[in-house]
Amino acid sequence: MSSIKHLKQYIRQLSDEADNSRLPSFWFTDWLLAVIDKPSLFLITDEEYQLTESELAQFYAGIEKLQAGTPLAYLTGQQAFWSLSFTVNEHTLIPRPDTEVLVEQVLQWIQSQPINDEHPTPKYLLDLGTGSGCIAISLAHELKHHLRYAHWHTVALDVSPKALEVAKYNALINEVGDIDFIQSSWYESLPTDRMFDVIVSNPPYIDEEDAHLAHLRAEPMSALSAPNHGLADIEHITQLAPKYLRAGGLLALEHGFDQGEAVRQILSSHGFGAIQTVQDYGGNDRVTLGHLA
Repeated sequence: MSSIKHLKQYIRQLSDEADNSRLPSFWFTDWLLAVIDKPSLFLITDEEYQLTESELAQFYAGIEKLQAGTPLAYLTGQQAFWSLSFTVNEHTLIPRPDTEVLVEQVLQWIQSQPINDEHPTPKYLLDLGTGSGCIAISLAHELKHHLRYAHWHTVALDVSPKALEVAKYNALINEVGDIDFIQSSWYESLPTDRMFDVIVSNPPYIDEEDAHLAHLRAEPMSALSAPNHGLADIEHITQLAPKYLRAGGLLALEHGFDQGEAVRQILSSHGFGAIQTVQDYGGNDRVTLGHLA
């Protein structure tokens, strides 16, 4: 059973079984495409294609890993985000589509700011807990392709040196070379006189007691959950942000679908105004923005 036709039948059986589990059934097809390195149309036009022994062994080994809980992105080593492709591994979170809302909101704010085209003032953006670098790199990529925003500079921090290795590689493959990567636990390694116009973060925000964490065990837990019902890191970031954010600057935070009100209260209590929460593509509260008074 090594032809595409036979494997498609096998995948249909797996998909029927997956209907009763939390495993996305399309992962099986996407994994097959990754193994044979072909576009999806190939599964229709070339059903008689015979996998080699090594491809077949790789395919079945991957199926076992998927069924054991390994996310597809960790098998392929790649995840699409924004308009780019990112390398991911067990040291980084897998970028989610909802995080693109965070990127959108920051870009909209930057584009709304007045610019002196003849003598633009240098501007600085800080990404806290960058992980794979998807937020910092996507923002820097967009800004560098618009000459009006060439005066923006990006700094990305993460406490994990292994995550930073992945982020640096992602910047390289996406041809974004103007990001400073710094190993730091939040603001710890930043000098207090380093000021930013935007601080953005997708910090850990899942409650440590949340039952859903059991289904995310393949990803680094330190990047997923936080104490105080998932709000501890958001509180810490917000509390210290005024030391590093210019007056009128933007703080943009991703958070859980049920944390919008709590995050707005946190920002308000630390001197932020014009606070608003933006919903994700599923209609859930996902990003809260505030400006430093």
